[in-house]
Amino acid sequence: MDEQIQQYKSAIEAILFVSEKPVVLDQLKDVFPELKPSQIHDLIKQLQEEYVNRDCGMVIVEIAGGFQMLSNSHAAPYIREFYKTKTKEKLSRPALESLAIIAYKQPVGRAEVEVIRGVNSDGTIAHLLNKGLIKITGRKEVPGRPFLYGTTKEFLEYFGLKSLEDMPKMEEFTQLGLDAPKVESLEAEQMQEETATQESSGQSRVQETIPTPEVGTAN
Repeated sequence: MDEQIQQYKSAIEAILFVSEKPVVLDQLKDVFPELKPSQIHDLIKQLQEEYVNRDCGMVIVEIAGGFQMLSNSHAAPYIREFYKTKTKEKLSRPALESLAIIAYKQPVGRAEVEVIRGVNSDGTIAHLLNKGLIKITGRKEVPGRPFLYGTTKEFLEYFGLKSLEDMPKMEEFTQLGLDAPKVESLEAEQMQEETATQESSGQSRVQETIPTPEVGTAN
């Protein structure tokens, strides 16, 4: 029985090694129909612990709802020296700013992104759409019904996040060389839009204070 378990673990390890994307349990269920999802999950966890205990050059991490084998962070400088280049394309500052606003405020429209950034964001949003980091999630119920945007699974994969809850807190943006998204500006704009809409329809409205949301929660 122990030999069979080791064969399963070796096979899972090989699959994680050759896969360029996170592998989800549903994919492994098709490969190992004789195993329950919980058993497959336990085997992956065992592999994770073995890699950590041996301080291997590779690690198994949970990303975007699946598991992926990656190089250990302590080997990063040696890998960069080997390749003499960075393997992942860096996003520009405007793209990162727009992506941060969308990630923390989704679903959000282009106009709201521009209110916060103070500049036209057509190009950066188109770039993020082309890279698959954001997607159209619907339309806003205002005249013209503009598109609303949100992040994708590829966004989680790009930044190595298990879920949106793993995004850095607002105060950590300064450590990344970025200004924290000014959510107050967006909220003020939203309040003005709501007031104008209700006044135009003859409705009265009680002014309410919209609290600043907790960053890192769902995004």
